[in-house]
Amino acid sequence: MPDDTLLAFDYGTQFIGVAIGNTLSGQARPLEVFPNTTRDARFGRVAQLLQDWQPTRLVVGLALDGDGGELPMTAQCRRFAQQLNGRFGLPVDLVDERGTSMAAQQAMGRRAGQRVDAVAAAIILQDYLDARRSAAAGGASIQHSMARRAFPEE
Repeated sequence: MPDDTLLAFDYGTQFIGVAIGNTLSGQARPLEVFPNTTRDARFGRVAQLLQDWQPTRLVVGLALDGDGGELPMTAQCRRFAQQLNGRFGLPVDLVDERGTSMAAQQAMGRRAGQRVDAVAAAIILQDYLDARRSAAAGGASIQHSMARRAFPEE
């Protein structure tokens, strides 16, 4: 498996959590949370992160309801993924993010005032990396696991 750096995003209307990981170690870690204010500010910060970390692939958490159905936020997550792909030309995968915010809150404990978005992004990315590892080891293909292609391969 190649040594690829990945950035993951937990997209929210007010804040965006970011995590970094790589395929060699198979590990993800929280990176930062930034406010989602304007389009220019959002993509300016993303551009800086891409320049700093040089990822080869991006992952975006896909908001779904408890049964896997779509929510109003689902379309916004898909649009953000499409915009990332269109603006920066990197492949983008969508990953089911159900339960990640609650898992992030549990992982962080009761730290008052701290945003969980970056930890949630790390959980999203770790799930993605684990699914890739399973697929590489002969498990279910990643397209049929929790990760979904944002866009078909050209």
